[in-house]
Amino acid sequence: MSIKFSHTFIHVHDQDAALAFYRDVLGLEVRDDAPFDSWRWLSVGPPSQPDVELVLCAPEMGRSPQDAEVVRSLMAKGALDSVIFQVDDLDGTFERIRATGAEVVQEPIDQFYGARDCAFRDPSGNQIRFSSKRA
Repeated sequence: MSIKFSHTFIHVHDQDAALAFYRDVLGLEVRDDAPFDSWRWLSVGPPSQPDVELVLCAPEMGRSPQDAEVVRSLMAKGALDSVIFQVDDLDGTFERIRATGAEVVQEPIDQFYGARDCAFRDPSGNQIRFSSKRA
């Protein structure tokens, strides 16, 4: 049996604002941007991983109005979704993203478990982390 990772979902309030952040700020490529039932299937991914997709998912996608409202309330609390990207140059990545005005959650620090990492919030409040191995 062969198994590999292909898709993950992150909930966003505004798919266009999320697209601008993930494509224009982080440098991810658009994988799909198409109508899907009454929603929009919008996914991005790293250029170095063409078979991986991060779906920028509206809260109502595939949910009842009541469930979508629950998702929105959890998003407002920052209680959903996080993504960690591995990068070669953590400090350079941090400075480049900070220069765009992205909200900094954590400046680069060395972690006890052997990584150096930092964190930002996307336009929907999701925590986006960047990590590299310490030298």
